[in-house]
Amino acid sequence: MLEIEAIYRQIGIRQNVLAFGGQIEKELKERFEQIDQIAEYNQLKVIQAMQKNRVSEGCFNYASGYGYDDQGRDTLEEVYASVFHTESALVRPQIACGTHALSIALSANLRPGDELLSPAGKPYDTLEEVIGIRPSCGSLAEYGISYRQVDLLEDGTFDYDRIRKAIGPKTKLVTIQRSKGYQTRPSFSVKQIGELIAFVKEINPDIICMVDNCYGEFVEAIEPSDVGADMVVGSLIKNPGGGLAPIGGYIAGRKDLIDACGYRLTSPGLGKEVGASLGVMQSFYQGLFLAPTVVAGALKGAIFAANIYERLGYAVVPNGTESRHDIIQAVEFGTPEGVIAFCKGIQAAAPVDSYVTPEPWAMPGYDSDVIMAAGAFVQGSSIELSADGPIKPPYAVYFQGGLTWPHAKLGILMSLEYLVRDGIVTLP
Repeated sequence: MLEIEAIYRQIGIRQNVLAFGGQIEKELKERFEQIDQIAEYNQLKVIQAMQKNRVSEGCFNYASGYGYDDQGRDTLEEVYASVFHTESALVRPQIACGTHALSIALSANLRPGDELLSPAGKPYDTLEEVIGIRPSCGSLAEYGISYRQVDLLEDGTFDYDRIRKAIGPKTKLVTIQRSKGYQTRPSFSVKQIGELIAFVKEINPDIICMVDNCYGEFVEAIEPSDVGADMVVGSLIKNPGGGLAPIGGYIAGRKDLIDACGYRLTSPGLGKEVGASLGVMQSFYQGLFLAPTVVAGALKGAIFAANIYERLGYAVVPNGTESRHDIIQAVEFGTPEGVIAFCKGIQAAAPVDSYVTPEPWAMPGYDSDVIMAAGAFVQGSSIELSADGPIKPPYAVYFQGGLTWPHAKLGILMSLEYLVRDGIVTLP
């Protein structure tokens, strides 16, 4: 133990910061054991899916050109369908990010005159231009697809009365964002999402229910597709890529909807039949294999952060004792200086670019300056240790990731170290 303390000090963590964190960690032992149980269940689920679909060494072979009969690609999509208990899946390196995956799912299954409804309030910032809330070239609005949203109640739950009134004859697709995004609302449990889907389907069973599953995969023992979601959508450089996927996204769900997504991704007449895997299949498979335990490490980091900053008097979402439904932890500092110092600490704890100082900047797709700390092996990978936040009230920072629990722990301790150094936090 003395040697571990010594290397923490060499890295730059002072004794009182380390002692404060150690006290919090001891109190979380039982909670961490519960997380490990869920990880074990999900690990077995992934292995079972790989065995069922006969994953072989041949699945890792390089495929180029059109990608016809790409064994690795086609088998991986069957594995994802098995993991998520869906009829089909689209899992491709050609999907650039989570926003791209969501855009494909929406554009593929909405037509001019249809209405998109968000019963969870405003969607994540980058979707505003996809939908056309903020005008942008190629938005759904430009193609005659209307949008309506129902804000959440003050306690962060669904406003079922207003949702019922909002659903009309043009409502074709309901989008449900599982994670909080750049908001301080609670993230939704799979159970809550299932209750909302059942409510929508009771009004009109033909409405497509799509869940933005980003940051939520493998946090619970079940996924939204287990409780009625017609499509679940996510990014491979978040949870399901396990830190190894260098790019990519997935859409899993009903076969007809996924087929439509394939035609949108490539072109009419081609669909899922083309799109070579270009040598990334081993990373995709191995990342999925590791994902449940990687997510467990990130969850421990999020809970550790919540308990540390709650103890120091800051508002945190979720709080230190709430059940977890995604890997994101929001901490509301109330000042830009707090957000910036936290992000500097996270960057300083990174294995890559630790010497870089993050600064707020006008990032594409956002309506304010954003600061991002991410010393990652994969650019923008938010299953790796990272933190970011818009520089606007309430000046909240959003922490996520950590491929291992020790690294997530170091990141949180370093964020606290920077806040103490800058005089923003005084330890008890």
